[in-house]
Amino acid sequence: MNKVNGVIAGAAVPHAPQFHSLPATEDADQVERVRTAMQEAGEGLRALNPDVVIVMTNDHGDEFIVGPTPAFTVHCGNVAQGMHKHKGPWSLRGDIGYDVVRGLMQEGFDPAFTLDSMVPTAFTIPYEFMGYERDAPFLPLYINSYVPPQPSAERCYAFGKAIDRVFARLGLRAVFIASGGLSHYPGTPQYPNPDVTTDKIIYGEMAKGNLRHLLSYSDEALDASGNVEARAWIALAGALGERKPDITAWEPSWHHTYAVFGWSQEARDTAIAPHYPPIPPEHVGLARALFELRKSEAACRQYLADGAGFASNYGLTSAETDALTAFDTDRLRDGFNIHALLVAGAERRLEQLKSATHT
Repeated sequence: MNKVNGVIAGAAVPHAPQFHSLPATEDADQVERVRTAMQEAGEGLRALNPDVVIVMTNDHGDEFIVGPTPAFTVHCGNVAQGMHKHKGPWSLRGDIGYDVVRGLMQEGFDPAFTLDSMVPTAFTIPYEFMGYERDAPFLPLYINSYVPPQPSAERCYAFGKAIDRVFARLGLRAVFIASGGLSHYPGTPQYPNPDVTTDKIIYGEMAKGNLRHLLSYSDEALDASGNVEARAWIALAGALGERKPDITAWEPSWHHTYAVFGWSQEARDTAIAPHYPPIPPEHVGLARALFELRKSEAACRQYLADGAGFASNYGLTSAETDALTAFDTDRLRDGFNIHALLVAGAERRLEQLKSATHT
């Protein structure tokens, strides 16, 4: 069954300004390959016909650096001005901004909100590359990636999970675009030397669907590897859960490791049945009977001599009595959800006693 509401799909994409400026030092063919991968990811998201498109990225000192610098900010305006080649108005989802702020407060987060902040190219380049027009409204979320103290990986992941729950409560199906990364060091002497070694590890784990791998990076590790912008990706990981992407692209350049991931298959609500579910309270008598068989030779002898009589000591239903007297392993374990260690232990003890009796 497809997930009804919340974050149903998403993408993790880069936003390098060179995608627009295309200086002589940039590989135009590589940029076109990145655009193609991002366009494919965008098409996958639009095919799901979501109610809301979320775009999360970081500020680069254009809005939040010497004044108030919140960890997370929600844009609550209906329109925002773009920058550089994307200057002019961009349509936003101001109709839900305050609802998202209130919902996050209920989740234990206190985000800032803005009505007039600009949407820098870190928002609009990926939005355009993914095939969206400026009149297709989106909800901008700002995350502080560059200005210490930044939110930890754990906090970013929790924020993403909270976003998913907020949209589920709002009854909206959202797709989440996380813009940033992989490694680069803007404004520093390290800029020509991205940490491709670390990026390969991150890319490989994410391609396998191990999104929680991102939680293994401390603030210091994110900074050292040039992956401070991965915070938006970590929030996306929290919103999506452990899911394998169906679109991937790896394009390292001389100054920046470009990587694209798309999760365009709609999330499903089906949970994986655990091997060891909790024992249902309504079957505690059956669990107790099996526990006695697992622990007591005398109980096993009574059971082997008179299974129905043994069962009558525990106030069982007729269905429970039938399963126990037949010692129907599958029914006891999977039908009544009795802990596998109880069922296997009781069965082993009975078999041992039967074997000893016959020798």
